[in-house]
Amino acid sequence: MATRLFKLIAFLIAILAAPVFSTTTPAFAQAADLSAMVDALGQGGFPERQKAIDALVASGDEHVPAILLALSDGNLFVRKADAKVVLATKAGSDLALTSPVDGSDLGTAASGDLEKIKVNNGLRTKIRTAIGKLTLLSPDRATRLSAAQSILKNADPAMKDLLGQAMAAETDPQIKNTMELADAVIVLKTDAALEEKRAAVTTVVGHGDRAAQTVLINSLAGAPDELKPVIQTGIDSIGRTLAVWDVGQNLLYGISLASVLLLAAIGLAITFGVMGVINMAHGEMVMLGAYTTYVVQNIITIVAPGLMEYSLAFAVPAAFLFTALVGVCIERGIIRWLYGRPLETLLATWGLSLILQQVVRTIFGPTNKLVQPPQWMSGTFDIGNLSFTWNRLWIIVFAIAVFFALQIILNRTPLGLQMRAVTQNRRMASAMGIRTPFVDAMTFGLGSGIAGMAGVALSQIDNVSPNLGQGYIIDSFMVVVFGGVGNLWGTLIGALTLGVANKFLEPYAGAVLAKIAILVLIILFIQRRPRGLFALKGRAIEQ
Repeated sequence: MATRLFKLIAFLIAILAAPVFSTTTPAFAQAADLSAMVDALGQGGFPERQKAIDALVASGDEHVPAILLALSDGNLFVRKADAKVVLATKAGSDLALTSPVDGSDLGTAASGDLEKIKVNNGLRTKIRTAIGKLTLLSPDRATRLSAAQSILKNADPAMKDLLGQAMAAETDPQIKNTMELADAVIVLKTDAALEEKRAAVTTVVGHGDRAAQTVLINSLAGAPDELKPVIQTGIDSIGRTLAVWDVGQNLLYGISLASVLLLAAIGLAITFGVMGVINMAHGEMVMLGAYTTYVVQNIITIVAPGLMEYSLAFAVPAAFLFTALVGVCIERGIIRWLYGRPLETLLATWGLSLILQQVVRTIFGPTNKLVQPPQWMSGTFDIGNLSFTWNRLWIIVFAIAVFFALQIILNRTPLGLQMRAVTQNRRMASAMGIRTPFVDAMTFGLGSGIAGMAGVALSQIDNVSPNLGQGYIIDSFMVVVFGGVGNLWGTLIGALTLGVANKFLEPYAGAVLAKIAILVLIILFIQRRPRGLFALKGRAIEQ
């Protein structure tokens, strides 16, 4: 009875375990089969090697292109001890061995213990064709696009027939355009008929980008005399098209710079307009905001690593509150004793900026700190021939949001009403019962808080260092003075004007001369309009 019960239990266990083994065995078998096919590369001569390559290609395994590429590059060896094919790389006096199938570590070996798997020109051609077939006809889009771009770069005439097959089967517009351009480049490199080359030139011109222009420039010297005028006309046509796109690219870069200048200057415009204080420590508020972002990311990394993608949602309010608090302390502790004494205020805030830099340098060190941008702010995107980064696009959106939020605060809140009243006539506002010292403290805190949020944005595109704010303080003052002291719309127009003008002058004059030219133009402009583009109205201001 016990024997029968034991057999029954064993039978049930076998039935339950059968699906597990049936689902795992094929995977192991597939890996074992691929490993055996790779080992076959090291057996026999060139004919046997050709058969092994055909077997690998027929398997359709995703690892095969990398294996064949290593074979073509001469990085596959046979280990003499067990006839196993390994991937070898230099590691000191020995060679480091890894599995070409799964990349697992196989230890090290002396060069005398290995024998390189040799290939001839015929095998190299077949390997190149096999890799192209596996990648160009791959079901994975990224693999096909990478293969098409590789063929465009190398323009190997041996790939033309395979490229034609891939183009006929391709349905993705971007990949097909790349394949068509690669096919045209190959035609221009071969001894094709003149009419076929004319058609290839037309195809290249139709793409109208810098890569197409480079292709035609490289083809011009070796082209037949009858074809050179056609190629030159195509180069000139693409050049005119790119000139238009360059204007758009510079405009886009100018708007990006303007958004950074707006964030850095908008807080300064408020404090300068309401209080008349030249705050040379404003750049350090930007720097403190950037370091707040760094600290917040470090805390999230320790406490809740899964929230790193949303670190900016915590960094923005943290930077605003911290720098606003620092700003209120500065106004209550230093600035309020120096009202009406602009030179002393300038010197005091300049000295304070040096102190803040040294404090940060002492706490965090003099080296740059890395702030990791979230995934949704990484990478670039293209619109036609325009290329732009996601982080700069989001900074533009952030700058616009901050601007309109500040407009709401100034025009729809009691504090904003009091700030505008003090800006227009401080003595009359005080006579009407407005606590001007409180308004001054809150204004300085608000301006410093906005500078802190600017630091959060700048941490995504610039180095976080103790000198971060120094690169923006002069430009911020130019924006405020040019747009009109205390006028937010003037600050916006000033930032756009200076940002776009800077980027349009840089290609011709260089970065330094462009800034000098803009500074001279602003000085000349202020001679005609001392209160900037949009001067505020009010009795105290008029006086």
